[in-house]
Amino acid sequence: MDIFSVLTLIGGLAFFLYGMKVLSSGLEKMAGGKLEKTLHRLTNNPIKGLMLGLGITAAIQSSSAMTVMLVGLVNSGIMELTETVGIIMGSNIGTTFTAWIFSLAGIESDNVFLRLLKPESFSPVLALIGIMMIMVAKTDRRKDIGSILIGFAVLMYGMSLMSSSVAPLAEIPAFHEILLLFSNPLLGIITGAVFTGIIQSSSASVGILQAISLTGSLTYNSAIPLIMGQNIGTCITSVLSSIGANKNAKRVAAVHIYFNIIGTIICTVGYFAVNKIVGGLPFADHAITPWAIALIHSIFNVTTTLLLLPFHKFLERLAILTVKDKGKAVQGTYEVFLDDRLLKSPAFALPECRNATVEMAKLAQESLLAAITLMDKYEEKTAKLILEKEKYIDKYEDRLGTYLVKLASRQITNEDSREVSKLLLTIGDFERIGDHAVGVMNVAQEMHDKGISFSQQCVEDLKILTDAIKEIVEMTVRSFATNDTEVAKQVEPLEQVIDILKDELKHRHIARLQKGDCTIELGFIFSDLLTNYQRVSDHCSNIAVATIQIKDQDFDTHGSLNEIKNSGNKDFVDSFEKYMEKYYLTH
Repeated sequence: MDIFSVLTLIGGLAFFLYGMKVLSSGLEKMAGGKLEKTLHRLTNNPIKGLMLGLGITAAIQSSSAMTVMLVGLVNSGIMELTETVGIIMGSNIGTTFTAWIFSLAGIESDNVFLRLLKPESFSPVLALIGIMMIMVAKTDRRKDIGSILIGFAVLMYGMSLMSSSVAPLAEIPAFHEILLLFSNPLLGIITGAVFTGIIQSSSASVGILQAISLTGSLTYNSAIPLIMGQNIGTCITSVLSSIGANKNAKRVAAVHIYFNIIGTIICTVGYFAVNKIVGGLPFADHAITPWAIALIHSIFNVTTTLLLLPFHKFLERLAILTVKDKGKAVQGTYEVFLDDRLLKSPAFALPECRNATVEMAKLAQESLLAAITLMDKYEEKTAKLILEKEKYIDKYEDRLGTYLVKLASRQITNEDSREVSKLLLTIGDFERIGDHAVGVMNVAQEMHDKGISFSQQCVEDLKILTDAIKEIVEMTVRSFATNDTEVAKQVEPLEQVIDILKDELKHRHIARLQKGDCTIELGFIFSDLLTNYQRVSDHCSNIAVATIQIKDQDFDTHGSLNEIKNSGNKDFVDSFEKYMEKYYLTH
């Protein structure tokens, strides 16, 4: 084998691995948030989990990516360990689909229709279609399809290069002797596991083995241990991804390892035992073909799943025994959300960012409503709860902001990019609503400590404003959580009414001061309360506008706000008049 063949082999391997990466990334982007939504429908039923794991892995063409997602989702507290066992089993079956595609490279026939099935026959056409779609397509979906086609074409070109570069090896006796060494089950399994662990892809490892099989020098006895080892080697990705994760995430990796090791032991012992008993299977020393490798890869994973599925609870207990609990401390939900492992799969990471932002919004709403109750009756317990919530809200802003910036640097669709922008725009406003909840609490605390209170008329006026504040916050959080722009469009008219209410309440309070019905000290406290309420409504307006403009792909916040206020839109005017009537101040 000369230097040019070696360089061709290296180049083919590079094309092959790069094509696999592009193909997998394109498929994952196309699936988008559907993957996350599908997993969230999961029950504890292992059969459903198996089918989901099979389907998702076949869709994204990567069992390694699937297990990394599971580690991240369990570490984030989104999924339970017991829900992942069936998915892992299904994932191992789903990844065999790739080997069947690679097996097309082994088609040898003079029949024109069969020759058209060979990758080198149709890959150039797919590459041309793919590049055209990327260049002229206006939608992300079509561009992703183009990336998938190009990835597949590059992958198969790499497969072709590897096949042609290893062909001369068939004439080298030493190469035959090396391959014969792998008929030793232990050596073959170790070699397959180590090589797959290095490239971190069983699909790629099987593809390379199929390329070598085209030399006609690889026998069934040598290939089978290598295939078994490849299934163990793919576990390295989940092990690496679990480093630094919580115990349940580590247990996901442990389940993956045990499933493949136990399956490998059973299948290897079974094959070689039968081979020994019958005095050698008729095909054992024959040259293996790419389609036979795909078949054995599928048989191994299906057999292992059928054997171990009834014992899924045993695998779970085995993982728990391996990764034991340390002490009784339980980490809170707020400490583990938004795992960096999910950044490798933006299709999962973005929906979880959104879920976390919705939780942040609800915390801010709860905090403000709790603070409002203190104006009627001050309780130290409620005040402490508000301060505790404020700490969590601050953590959400800090972690979400950092995480979203990281996510924005990943390869995401334009639609996902807009969603990231929306979340970045709104988390600051939700955090400020939490701050103003503390401001309202401070007003209530000051009045309680000083033993002072507003006049009856002032209390009645404030109740009307308070009801308006409650409604605008409720509408804002609801429209954001459901992405309902129709509800969001109701926020700005109410915000305008709240501004009018605030001004009127100030005028009335000044009148009371002039009559001597109120003190200067109460005047300052009253002004602080009105300021907090007004700013809460301002932040609600910002959030509602962000919800509307991101969906409409309009990033001019000030322009959108002015248009809403000054356009004279009939819907806006009708809503404004409705709220003016609803929150009318009696004299």
